[in-house]
Amino acid sequence: MTRMMLFFTLLTLLVAPWQQQPERRNLGVNDELTLDGTRPIMDNARVTVWDFTWTRGVPEAMERTTSDAIWVSIAPVAGQAVYWPKGAVRRAAPSSGAAARAIVVALKDSPPSTMENKTAYPNAFPRPGSKKLLENDRVVMWDYTWTPGQPTPMHFHDKDALVVYLKNGALKSTTPDGASVVNPLTVGKTTLNARDRVHTETLVEGESRAIITELK
Repeated sequence: MTRMMLFFTLLTLLVAPWQQQPERRNLGVNDELTLDGTRPIMDNARVTVWDFTWTRGVPEAMERTTSDAIWVSIAPVAGQAVYWPKGAVRRAAPSSGAAARAIVVALKDSPPSTMENKTAYPNAFPRPGSKKLLENDRVVMWDYTWTPGQPTPMHFHDKDALVVYLKNGALKSTTPDGASVVNPLTVGKTTLNARDRVHTETLVEGESRAIITELK
């Protein structure tokens, strides 16, 4: 029951972020890249991404989305994923005032980009241990936790992948020719990884769990 209440609290905080602002400040020349005065952490041809933290509750609210959107919770409950289609009406009851953090993603109307896999390797997903959260005509969302020291199967990424990390750690990426790079990860770090890649991943430090959204 407590976990469910936390989840609905998070949704409440997410649906009406503009009501968190005591006043709307004057925006600058890059207004098209803002969300109520907050600059995105990522903006490209496929997505615009914000990292939001709300520190107080909001009243009951309703709004209609202007783009397909994804929300991934970081706190108080990590890893809750919600997909809102364009034009959907979102509504939530008053929150208790708990702090919440989420990665908010607006999907742009870019053309489909899934590639045909012509390699000898399997696609990145599904993979052992992965959990599919949802799939529609725009995205496939996965919840995945890496095991320390255990490489994933060598795989091919046929789609661009937006990755929201939920733990602190480090992943080593190794390509078929043996070249490798270690990428440090922090809670809330968000990356857009391009398609047309072959590699394996190994958790070499700390922990690593992520919500991975493959963009079709």
